[in-house]
Amino acid sequence: MSSFLFNKLDKILSLKKHKSLKTTDYIANTINRFPKGYVFTYEDFSIEVKKKEAVIKALNRMVEAGKISKLSKGKYYKAEKTPFGEVQPDQEQVVKDLLEDDGKLIGYLTGYSIYNKLGLTSQVSNTIQIGRNQTRPKLKRERYTISFIKQKNTITRQNIPLLQILDSIKYIKKIPDSSIKGSLERLLKIVGKLPGNDKKELVRLSLKYPPSTRALLGAMLGEVKEESITNPLKVSLNPITKYKVPGASKVLSNTNTWNIL
Repeated sequence: MSSFLFNKLDKILSLKKHKSLKTTDYIANTINRFPKGYVFTYEDFSIEVKKKEAVIKALNRMVEAGKISKLSKGKYYKAEKTPFGEVQPDQEQVVKDLLEDDGKLIGYLTGYSIYNKLGLTSQVSNTIQIGRNQTRPKLKRERYTISFIKQKNTITRQNIPLLQILDSIKYIKKIPDSSIKGSLERLLKIVGKLPGNDKKELVRLSLKYPPSTRALLGAMLGEVKEESITNPLKVSLNPITKYKVPGASKVLSNTNTWNIL
């Protein structure tokens, strides 16, 4: 091979190596700017589509080297390491792609995912539940099982805390490591502290929930001296239907009014 061709080939190989290093350095620098526990994909990197495979390979090499962790196929995070082991990402980070679609809100954390935050249980579950208008089958991500609950109301950032309260009332018999009595006492405090407009909105949203949820909410609002706003709940219920909520009468003084046994 002539020295001219050799030098040209060497230059091409050097240029390719330089570009590869630049891409790798860019990925590493970008990841360094992410907060610990932030879940990301190749789409978080401003690189041309034709370099997608190179980015994915670079990320997988970083996983093998222990620099980042893999949550599921195509999803990675920068783990926070402690003397007790690796800290998992926040649940909202784990499922953020299932809560928003192209900037549009499509779901919210609920059920097992928020019982602990609401003070209804001390347990932290490996099941993440999401409320959505359109549900889908269960799926697994690392140690988490992700399931979906049908929400008939339009979901907005403002009404999510109220929907979470209503979901907790709806599934009050299924809250882990808690009695119905204990859960009701806690929910009663939460509802009692809501501003008047939020209590009215709670009533409106509850009209798309099962009758047992509406009856229990009506009794709770009566207990916190908000009987005047419960008429929509009363007229929505069948006057002869009974609702079995064991232990409710130990917390609520008006269970007979709402046919709660």
